Amino acid sequence: MLDVWRRWRRQRAAAALEISETQWQAAEYPLPFLDRLNDGQRQRLRALAREFIASKEWSGAQGLQLTAPIQLSIALQACLPILELGLDWYRGWVGIVVYPGDFVIPRQIVDEDGVVHEYDDPVLGEAWEGGPVLLSWFDDPTEPGDVSIVIHEFAHKLDMTNGAVDGMPRLHADMRAADWSAAYQPAFDDFCRRVEAGEDTAIDPYAALHPSEFFAVTSEVFFEAPDLLMAEYPAVYEQLRRFYRQDPLTGFIALQQK
Repeated sequence: MLDVWRRWRRQRAAAALEISETQWQAAEYPLPFLDRLNDGQRQRLRALAREFIASKEWSGAQGLQLTAPIQLSIALQACLPILELGLDWYRGWVGIVVYPGDFVIPRQIVDEDGVVHEYDDPVLGEAWEGGPVLLSWFDDPTEPGDVSIVIHEFAHKLDMTNGAVDGMPRLHADMRAADWSAAYQPAFDDFCRRVEAGEDTAIDPYAALHPSEFFAVTSEVFFEAPDLLMAEYPAVYEQLRRFYRQDPLTGFIALQQK
C-alpha cells in the first residue's frame, strides 16, 4: 500500500511539470543514442524522466543555476538504463548535485607504512553509496556522441543494488551470478592486459581501474555504441542485454539501414 501511495505522489508531482515538445526535442538532440528508440519507447522514457525529476532533490553547486534543459538532459540519460526496469531501481537515495564543469573531491590514502596522504582528485562525477550522485555540467555545447558521464554514474548506482560495488548489480531471477562472472571476469582480465600493454583501446582505458568501473564503462558503451561492445566482448553485451532488458544493437542496426 505504501509503494502504491509513493508512486501516486510521484506521478502527481510529475504531471504538474510543464515541459513542452520543443524542450524535449532540444534536450534529446545532443543525445544521438536516443535515436534508436521507437516512438513508444521515447514516450515512455519521457514519462520516466518526468517522474525522475519530480522524485529527486536537485542542487546546483558552486553557484550553478539549475535550469530545465540541465534537468531534462540528466533525467533522460539517467532513465535510459532503467527504461525497462522502472524507477524503483533508484530507490533509497534522493540527491543529485550538479557542478559547473569538473570538480575536486578531497581524498585520503594510507600507504604501506601507515602514513596518511591527502590529495585533491579532479572528477567529472561520482556516485555515493546510499547518498547523492554528483555530476558535472558544461555550458559549452557538446558534440553528439560524447561519452555520457550520467549513464556511467547511474550504472554505479545500479551496481550498488546488490550491496557491494563490485561490478555486478542485483540480477534478475532469470539470471545467474555464475553466468555474469563467466562473461565479465575474462573480459575484464583481457581488457586490463591490453591496457597494461599500451594498446590504444576503443573502450575507455579507465574501465581497467576496477571491476565496478568496467561495468560502468561497458554500460555506457552498451547504450551509446552497442556495435563496439558486441565486437569487443559479445558475452558482456549479452549479460547487459539480459540485465537492462534492452537490445540497443537492434535499434542501432535499424537506424543505420534507414
